Parts: sequence; C-alpha cells; structure tokens
Amino acid sequence: MPYAIAAPAVPSLPIQDSELRFPVRRIFCIGRNYADHAREMGATVDHEQPMFFCKPADAVVSDGADVPYPTATAELHHEVEMVVALAGGGRDIAPELADALIFGYGVGLDLTRRDLQAQAKAKGHPWDVAKAFDHSAPVSALRPVEQGRPGPRTQLSLEVNDVLRQQSTLDAMVHDVPAIIVALSKLFELKAGDLIFTGTPAGVAALQRGDRFRAELEGIALLEGRVA
Repeated sequence: MPYAIAAPAVPSLPIQDSELRFPVRRIFCIGRNYADHAREMGATVDHEQPMFFCKPADAVVSDGADVPYPTATAELHHEVEMVVALAGGGRDIAPELADALIFGYGVGLDLTRRDLQAQAKAKGHPWDVAKAFDHSAPVSALRPVEQGRPGPRTQLSLEVNDVLRQQSTLDAMVHDVPAIIVALSKLFELKAGDLIFTGTPAGVAALQRGDRFRAELEGIALLEGRVA
C-alpha cells in the first residue's frame, strides 16, 4: 500500500543470542506495584484494581544507546522495572492462559519527568507529559522464555555511577505478571509485540547528564547506558 509520507520505522529490541529483533507494538506500564515505592510517593496501593498508563512504542531506547536528557524538566527520575514481552494476546484472558503468551523478559527504566508529574497530580491532569515523552523507555535485550524465566526471589536492581539506588525481589510485586496480563486484557486487546513494564521498587531518584546506569534482572537481563 502506498503512503502519502514515508512510513515510520518499527521500534524494536534485540533478542539475546539471536540476529532476530522483537518489534514493539505498544508499551503498557503499571503504577504503584511495589508497596514501598507507593509509600515513598505518598500514595496507597489498590490491591483490587491495578493502575495503568502507556508510553508510545517509539519511546524505546535500545542497544545500549545514550539516553538524551529530556526537555522541560529539572527532575528526571529513574524507575527500574522488569519488562515482559508478549508473543500473543487477546481480550479477557483467563489467568491460566496468561503465562503462555509471554515471549520473554528484559529490564528497563520507566523514566519520569517527576516535576511535571507532580504538577499534573496537583491539577488533577493526566500524566502523559511526565511519562510518555521521547526516549523515556530504555530496555535491555530480551531473554526468550525458553532460555530462562525469573522466579519470585529474582532480584531487580539499579546502580547509578556504581552506587546502588534500587533493589528488590519480584515477590514484592503487589500484582504478579499473570494478574497484570489478565487485568490489562479487560481494558485493551493485547497483541504480539506488546511490552509490559511491571512496576518499580523504592529508591527512585534523579538522574543527571553524564550519569551511567546499570539495571539488572538477576540472571535474565542487563541494561547499561548513559544519560547524555
């Protein structure tokens, strides 16, 4: 089909031990999925109804590329998260079918313009400008499920300039991965190519130009990069 303008490139992520790449369709994120992070943000956890927001697919930063410091903020915050990549989807997915939809796992940063988020909260406005900006989703190479899966005691961590900032185990998540997939599928039709950021533990803080970061999902994925 001919287009009136050049079609945009498809955002994608590398796959560990493969020359193939994973095309990114949509990015879904869950908020307040670690109780300690909710407390540090002055919020409460809703155990019944998860809170979701989205980032555009082209917010992905891949292959260890530098992350440009965004405009319109003086408070760029890091939020390290396990990332789940889907190989299938659907609507109203049954809990027992959710796990089979997963292609693989990675680790990423949900970068946040915290000052803009605070302003939006104070006015009762949406968070889009605080969460869905350019280059706001650095993600590692994906590890396919056939090569290994994280467990409840798998550690999620972030170092900035060789100093530990965030660390937790996955069993601290309020809503686990199947529950997140089920809840999302009641709101959206999930499809192959979707990414899910699964929430961040306590310890979020500011990043500055020149900072080096090292995010790790223990034994599964590693993301290293620099804020430019």
